[in-house]
Amino acid sequence: MSNTNRSGRGKNRRNSAAPQGKGKASASRQPSQSTRPSTSQSGKEVRPNVASLSGARSKSRARESSPIEGLPVSKNEETVIEIIGMNHDGEGVGRADGYTLFVQGALPGETVRVRVMKTKKQYGYAKLLEIVKASPDRVSAPCPIYDQCGGCQIQHMSYAGQLAWKRQLVIDNLQRIGKLNVMEEDETWANRSEQSPFDERTGDETVQTNESNRTRLRLEGVMNEEDTEHAIRVLPTMGMEEPWRYRNKAQVPIGVTEGGLVGGFYAKGSHRIIDMETCLIQHEHNDEVVAKVKEIGSHLGISAYNEETGRGLLRHVVVKKAFRTGEMMLVLVTNGRDIQHKDEWIGSIREAIPQVASICQNVNKKQTNVIFGDETRVLWGRDVIYDYIGDVQFAISPRSFYQVNPVQTEVLYGKTVEYAGLSGKETVIDAYCGIGTISLFLAQHADQVYGVEIVPEAIEDARSNAMLNEMKNVKFEVGASEDVIPRWKEQGIEADVIVVDPPRKGCDPRLLDTILEMKPERVVYVSCNPSTLARDLRVLEDGGYRTVEVTPVDMFPHTVHVESVAMLVRV
Repeated sequence: MSNTNRSGRGKNRRNSAAPQGKGKASASRQPSQSTRPSTSQSGKEVRPNVASLSGARSKSRARESSPIEGLPVSKNEETVIEIIGMNHDGEGVGRADGYTLFVQGALPGETVRVRVMKTKKQYGYAKLLEIVKASPDRVSAPCPIYDQCGGCQIQHMSYAGQLAWKRQLVIDNLQRIGKLNVMEEDETWANRSEQSPFDERTGDETVQTNESNRTRLRLEGVMNEEDTEHAIRVLPTMGMEEPWRYRNKAQVPIGVTEGGLVGGFYAKGSHRIIDMETCLIQHEHNDEVVAKVKEIGSHLGISAYNEETGRGLLRHVVVKKAFRTGEMMLVLVTNGRDIQHKDEWIGSIREAIPQVASICQNVNKKQTNVIFGDETRVLWGRDVIYDYIGDVQFAISPRSFYQVNPVQTEVLYGKTVEYAGLSGKETVIDAYCGIGTISLFLAQHADQVYGVEIVPEAIEDARSNAMLNEMKNVKFEVGASEDVIPRWKEQGIEADVIVVDPPRKGCDPRLLDTILEMKPERVVYVSCNPSTLARDLRVLEDGGYRTVEVTPVDMFPHTVHVESVAMLVRV
């Protein structure tokens, strides 16, 4: 799908800031990310100033046309290499006489024949031509358009292999970037890694209770001598029992062909829309709604938006599915308020898709690749749909952030509550609260929860969700955490636990300073980026905290993204 956003994490909610077999974590250790220049900043492409760099571009072209002397390989040369790891983009990493080559589609442990496509001074890129020796983790990607789409990066890797690699990715970042000591994998944990990743969720009550008790003992500092050497325990990645059809939201760009409307994804490296009937990580009902909207719109002669001319009506179709309640919301993003045959279109959609409880229109007249405009109105039905995460109910509006994998969100938040070690007497601060999802989870187990978020609309949703659940022990405030939390402290609010769930760029340095000044007994860090997690944990450790345990959680199977929850205690 278009916009299989990392993680699905709501980057727009803060301005401060995709199976069988057995995987081996040791086979997927990563090269240092510093060996390769970054092409992104805060999750967005970095675009240089064209005017100031025009001269530099000419020089760069001249340099690229000239071969780099002294390299063991040259452009268009074919060679056979062993893949020794996989980088954070899911590319295989190999060596040709010590020279690093990145190979899309290659897996750790494989011997492959490649053609060198591009060379730089310290590394290059190569195209996979032949798999001489396959990895035991290699599988056939079930998606028929996997090679074209790019929304999933590692469908060709067994799910067990994906989970092991994601754990190793977290470990590598903790060690390389954070310079943190990670506990060696002893026999017990090695055996556990070989077991099904779902044992904790499907095991008997005794096993789960023992895990909870073990966590509580660590929080209270009751550890044996082996645990006192400041080594972080990284648990096996918590995966899904069924790692397909997990996304509850589809955002599909719309185009036109001679046969009518098309919608699916942008072809790699272009804005050409490739039509798609199904996406294996989307809920089936989302696919069905998109298909019906295209069919009905084509029949009625609805025009598609053309980003080159700025003309045409329908830009995107956005579908949201509530897994627990079954309710669905359809949002038509249009290039103007007027919709031809509006009543007939709405009537046909309602007749074809009875589970749709809300049909909305978002107006976006700007020539931009941003999906939503500023104006949203209800065409039919309610302005929200309702869903649950655990026992907490949430109202979902057209533009509100809501985690796209509700099954794993409950796993993620459950681990967050576990690491907070709440007894019902604590005061908790949720420093990036968004619409209050984690805050409301915590409020079920704490005496008082304070949530802070810089986006006003998110705080409005958070307050509404608190009222919806009749939770009176949670308070939300708009502002930057590093400004609001010190003000709370001046008012006499002291936090026993601080929870942070920052965007990809990690915590603001001022927030980390604020945490160190507040001196809570525990910090729980929910991360969507292992590199910034490692960086921030280093700062907190240097400030008097100890990272006890980190649990990776697979929120986005078959993609390279991984969430993590870290537990820190003050020493």
